[in-house]
Amino acid sequence: MEMEKDDYGAMQAEMRRFFAAGTTLDAGFRKAKLRGLASAIRRREGDILAALHADLAKPPCEAYITEIAESIDAAEYYAARAAAFSRPRRVWPGRTILPARCKVYPEPFGLALVLSPWNYPFQLSLIPLICGVAAGNCAVLKPSRQAPATGRILRELVEECFDSGHCRVVLDAPEAPGAAAEQTATALLAEAWDFIFYTGSPRVGHIIMESAARHLTPVCLELGGKSPVIVSRDADLAVAARRIAWGKLLNAGQTCVAPDYLLADSAILEELVARIQEEFARMLGPAPLQSPDYGRIVSPAAFDRLCALAERCGVGLIADREILKIAPVIFRTDLASPALEDEIFGPLLPAIPYDSLDAALAYIRANPKPLACYLFTRDKAVEKRVLRELSFGGGCINDVALQASGSHLPFGGVGKSGMGRYHGREGFDLFSNLKSVVHQWPTLDLPLRYPPYGKGRLGWLRRLLGG
Repeated sequence: MEMEKDDYGAMQAEMRRFFAAGTTLDAGFRKAKLRGLASAIRRREGDILAALHADLAKPPCEAYITEIAESIDAAEYYAARAAAFSRPRRVWPGRTILPARCKVYPEPFGLALVLSPWNYPFQLSLIPLICGVAAGNCAVLKPSRQAPATGRILRELVEECFDSGHCRVVLDAPEAPGAAAEQTATALLAEAWDFIFYTGSPRVGHIIMESAARHLTPVCLELGGKSPVIVSRDADLAVAARRIAWGKLLNAGQTCVAPDYLLADSAILEELVARIQEEFARMLGPAPLQSPDYGRIVSPAAFDRLCALAERCGVGLIADREILKIAPVIFRTDLASPALEDEIFGPLLPAIPYDSLDAALAYIRANPKPLACYLFTRDKAVEKRVLRELSFGGGCINDVALQASGSHLPFGGVGKSGMGRYHGREGFDLFSNLKSVVHQWPTLDLPLRYPPYGKGRLGWLRRLLGG
């Protein structure tokens, strides 16, 4: 049975008792739990693939690469490093507090809430949970109601691998409509948490922050936005077309780091557009809606939104509402296009020419900072300029989307595309209070620090402290 909202307080009380017992402070305990989770994911691979196909028609290869492999990699990465990341870290004290020794002591926040999305419902649920567990927290995971089959698998895995006081999964009732499902998240957010991690839309991100503010709870928001692809005239167009097309096809374009719009030098735009169209056809064949290597749109509402956007842009679609599939399409347009108003989150790719890199960069800078930015060029000067002049969460040079996949590379947004970083050591630190401590020698005491200061003391202090 699903939990009633009145049970959330009792659930938290049980988990706070578990945390207070200190069990999660043992790095060996965390290591064992994470390795057990990695083993359980491998064992349940077939069930996970089936759930992802039921929720989003994800092809097995795509689902394995982007969901299962990344989750196993994260669990093993943090299992191998939980002890090392937990050790006190020496910090140079600087002139003002020498000869003291300074250390930073990582400690878990306590009880974390993870709210995950539907587009990558397995790994975007588990990897934040893994980070929280690695840091020594207890955690509650609330998966998206729009991926119910994956949510059930997540609950089974967590119940198998963790004590109920350590980690829990809260699901919406199977028959709950949208409003009732939102009440589940609202009820959870009404409770006091020690940390909240949310992946999803900026609109809901505002709600999360408002709820967290009532308890002064720290948050990490992984949001989205308009992620541009810049293609300069010197780029390898064959490689650019293939990789851009692949990035747009992933999860039928429902990826927060997908190429959202294309800015290409006007000298090569037409050739690039033609090449991307050819790549779409090569990857999905002559009947893209029937391709076994292509997923579906998550819901009728999302399908209708994308069709309405295409109509506003004057773009014809190959689409089937019954199976919720839309063939990928690239279309030439300009900066006034409706396709540049909001994040597309689907297989539509507007292509806009630019006459100068100055104009392209000025347009990107004039808009909210994107979660991702991609550049295709062989010119190191262009690469350095883009990296220097544009602010974005992360990106690639001559590729797309890969920055979100590495266990070692921190991932997150900036500005309206989010706040906070996870993956790598940053994921451990995100769920930790980094406690700064000065260790002073009891037998070494400098009288210059104590009043009365008298004449000449300021001069001595300047000489000693470098002022």
